[in-house]
Amino acid sequence: MFGLTRARKAATVLAVGAAAAATALIGPAPAAVAAPQPIVGGSTTTTSAYPFMMQITDSGQNQFCGGTLVSPTKVVTAAHCMVGETTSTVRVVGGRTYRNGTNGTVSRVSKIWIHPSYTDATNGDDVAVLTLSTSMPYTPAPYVSSTQTGVYAAGTTARILGWGTTRSNGSSSNQLRTATVPIVSSSSCANSYGSDYIASDMVCAGYTSGGVDTCQGDSGGPLLVGGVLAGITSWGEGCAAAGHPGVYTRLTTFSSLVTAQVNS
Repeated sequence: MFGLTRARKAATVLAVGAAAAATALIGPAPAAVAAPQPIVGGSTTTTSAYPFMMQITDSGQNQFCGGTLVSPTKVVTAAHCMVGETTSTVRVVGGRTYRNGTNGTVSRVSKIWIHPSYTDATNGDDVAVLTLSTSMPYTPAPYVSSTQTGVYAAGTTARILGWGTTRSNGSSSNQLRTATVPIVSSSSCANSYGSDYIASDMVCAGYTSGGVDTCQGDSGGPLLVGGVLAGITSWGEGCAAAGHPGVYTRLTTFSSLVTAQVNS
């Protein structure tokens, strides 16, 4: 997942050297910029169990990223998912467990807010908020405040969700998947990613031995701690690779900005 976001599966993976190119976790989508990946090593679940889990799709309802409903008309996702998108090219789908389903609620997007300093997932600021044209009739997820930094204590169990691929460069999952991963200390994450890891903006989660991770197509989806949105699936090196945990946006850093968008 080095330097690459886990975004749209149709995205082209950025090359940074044969051995260690990072991938964004975005799923298949038109004109995608980064390569996405799905949950590796998890199990299937439903949007009934996680009603705040949204599919972010193109205008044809082809899912390429995930998002988290935080109010009836606001969805938190990754900035890298929204680069190059407009309100006419994006839809948000709630209540749909399967990527090929036709049920649930489909909404157009009336506003896309991308962090104004965002340039690339490995530079941080990987957060975006979508304003929906149609209210979602599903229970939103609470999200961390700027003071709740204790949620990132090393070893804390976090939950990940998405429709991404089940192995690096594999096929996307048709059904929503979930898994649990431990939060990794900043020092360990820095050892894995060097200067690409920005402790103020990012948090890592995963096992030293690998095996469980978000992957392509999972970008923008939630990292939940105690049922509270604490991170956004962002990037990594490969998927579920030993010594390279997934990298997530550290939401406490951006909570005030998100709240300003939710209240706008």
